[in-house]
Amino acid sequence: MAPKKKYGLADPSRLEPVLKKGLLQVIVETPKASRNKFSFDPEQEIFALKKVLPAGMVFPYDFGFLPKTLADDGDPIDVLLLMDEPAFPGVLVPSRLIGVIEGEQVDGKKRIRNDRLVAIAEANHMYQNVRRLNDLPKQFLRELEDFFVNYHRLEGKKYKLLGYKEIAVAERLIKKAKKAA
Repeated sequence: MAPKKKYGLADPSRLEPVLKKGLLQVIVETPKASRNKFSFDPEQEIFALKKVLPAGMVFPYDFGFLPKTLADDGDPIDVLLLMDEPAFPGVLVPSRLIGVIEGEQVDGKKRIRNDRLVAIAEANHMYQNVRRLNDLPKQFLRELEDFFVNYHRLEGKKYKLLGYKEIAVAERLIKKAKKAA
């Protein structure tokens, strides 16, 4: 008799962060327009509800992570994913990197870097001509900053935008996070 499999779900944290074609392997945790914040629980190998945003506040874009990376905040690198339609928790979306939003969160007296990569889903129409952060409207970036500030405020933390950086800085962040994992 064959031994029983230990797990019933796929574990996305075992995937490599970058495909051979240079595309990121973004694992969606929270879909665009959701009030629910989902998070991958590596111990149970399942996506779980982490919290619910207050009425009137939703995630403006899909949020996910890069597997086999470890950011300064102790989690895999966060990815803000731009695509035509919302995805679902656990979906793998091959994506191309366009930059990084550098930020810092303050929790009490502790300052922690909390950067977020920005990527475009490879299979999309709306963002097909976006190649770098500067291709996005300035208002788009201001609204993202407002979201992050308000999101962290709900957790009793402060968020400070440090800047928007292009692809080379984002690639260095990925290399550093792969070594840390």
